[in-house]
Amino acid sequence: MYILIVSATSLEIEPMLKNFELIEKKESNLTFYKYRDFDIDVLITGIGMVATAYYLGKTLQTYQYDIAINAGIAGCFDKNIALGEVFNITSDSFSELGAENGEYFLSLVDLKLIEEDSFPFSNLELMNDSVLKSEIVNQLIKVKGITVNTIHGNEENIEKIRKRFNPITESMEGAAFMYACKLQNIKYIQIRSVSNYVEKRNKESWNIPLAIKNLNHKLIEILDE
Repeated sequence: MYILIVSATSLEIEPMLKNFELIEKKESNLTFYKYRDFDIDVLITGIGMVATAYYLGKTLQTYQYDIAINAGIAGCFDKNIALGEVFNITSDSFSELGAENGEYFLSLVDLKLIEEDSFPFSNLELMNDSVLKSEIVNQLIKVKGITVNTIHGNEENIEKIRKRFNPITESMEGAAFMYACKLQNIKYIQIRSVSNYVEKRNKESWNIPLAIKNLNHKLIEILDE
């Protein structure tokens, strides 16, 4: 099986990479590894939607994969969820894509720029309909995420985004990854672990090491299944 693993930074998947056999560096940010019976390309896109869309689109046009995995950490809107929890993000949205009209937000549908179910969207959401034969993947809690250019840290704006989308997680790359995979008709999964809560910025309450540890443990479990 030929797998593409996509991450914004190498830090997020570094523990997993220590288990892989390095074969060759294909490009500056694309490296070929072997692990067990798998051929694995690892793509480090850099932070954000633009970098993810460009490098992932370029890679998917060049190579043919059986499955793509987006692995990373995320912020969480629900403080009842423990830091380090690992989720399967099955719905994601470009939450900032639209226009402001005073205190109101207008989506692309409101602006009559697209239909709400225009491919690859469903009610303006990107829904993962990939069917994967993996008990571990299918046992992961499925949640809704949003993808942003600016991480939320203002309580008023956080409440507005809760009312509009009711998301569980927030990332800066997820929807771009899902968008590209759906357009290329490739099976995919977005796996994220919770590193912090979406609140006024407070790095003292973050636990990035735990999130990375749990994320990589789950990724290896999936590959070893």
